[in-house]
Amino acid sequence: MIKARVTVTLKNGVLDPQGKAIEGALDALGFSSVGSVRQGKVFDLEIEGADRAKAESDLNAMCEKLLANTVIEDYTVSVT
Repeated sequence: MIKARVTVTLKNGVLDPQGKAIEGALDALGFSSVGSVRQGKVFDLEIEGADRAKAESDLNAMCEKLLANTVIEDYTVSVT
């Protein structure tokens, strides 16, 4: 079994209203040293019956087709 983590974040230049809301909330809680916040999402997956190369290929296809909106989001795949 291959374990993988996919991290999806907004591309630089894309407005992140949720990140701004978190930034404001942290400031209101007294964490004024936080300069900016960008939020994203993480997917932990277990791939069965595949070698590392096939798993990486499949994970990239999953990101391109479903897990990330590649118009406004970037993703990284980490396989262990």
